[in-house]
Amino acid sequence: MLNRKELNPDSSPQAAFGARLRSSRVARGWKQDDLSALMGFSSGHISAVETARKLPTLRFSRSADSAFGMAGTADTFERAWREIRHGALLEGFPEYVGYEGRAAEIRVYEVGVIPGLLQTAEYAAAIEAGHVERGASTAEQAHERVSLVAERQAALVRNPPPLIHMVLDESCIRRPVGERDVMEDQLAKLIAFAKQPNVTLQVADFAMGVRRPFSLPITVLTMADRSLMSYAESATRGHLDRETNSVLPLLTAYHQLQKHALPQSGSMAMIELVRKGTS
Repeated sequence: MLNRKELNPDSSPQAAFGARLRSSRVARGWKQDDLSALMGFSSGHISAVETARKLPTLRFSRSADSAFGMAGTADTFERAWREIRHGALLEGFPEYVGYEGRAAEIRVYEVGVIPGLLQTAEYAAAIEAGHVERGASTAEQAHERVSLVAERQAALVRNPPPLIHMVLDESCIRRPVGERDVMEDQLAKLIAFAKQPNVTLQVADFAMGVRRPFSLPITVLTMADRSLMSYAESATRGHLDRETNSVLPLLTAYHQLQKHALPQSGSMAMIELVRKGTS
């Protein structure tokens, strides 16, 4: 077994997780048996995670957050687990995904590509195959990202479901991705998704011109306690903003976007025409 001096928290995210778990336990004067009783995992399992001999799981991480009273805070063990699990992703994105899975309302504006929450597996795989072909990612990273698409979508199947507002720039539905059948199936999924009672889906057509308030993709989350946060990405990292004073103007702009975008009926008609190749 590794002792405390032998475990280097800087050697890997897994080691950092274990070192933090152990230091949090020791700071409270708990033995591994004490933490075992609180988490529902054996003391041997806890020891293996603390010494980086065993990977933490999502259930383990959430149990640790509950035991240490950290659930719902900004720096949870669940967040650390997601950074281990999704190491191939942009910095900041794993943290965002954790909030997305608990949000009461999700508002998304996307440009050029169908949002991950609405992607078919084949569409997602085609996008990632392009990244691999260009040398921008490895096959393993591509597989990780495609798997995450399914995980994110599954996290939204809950009771009650979140309210979802999607506004897609017209480029999202007109940009071909993969073979023709991949794009047809993807557009069919959009139409089916829009029929759900908790969903609003609109297209921001090119004719909107300067009335479009955003030039880049943006996501605004409303949590169960009505707090707001936004998420945006650069080429190298994601940024999660929890400051209400800066997020509220984005929410106002999003309402303006919805006002000028095509209504849902017109949006579905456009998507159907593109799917049939008649527009």
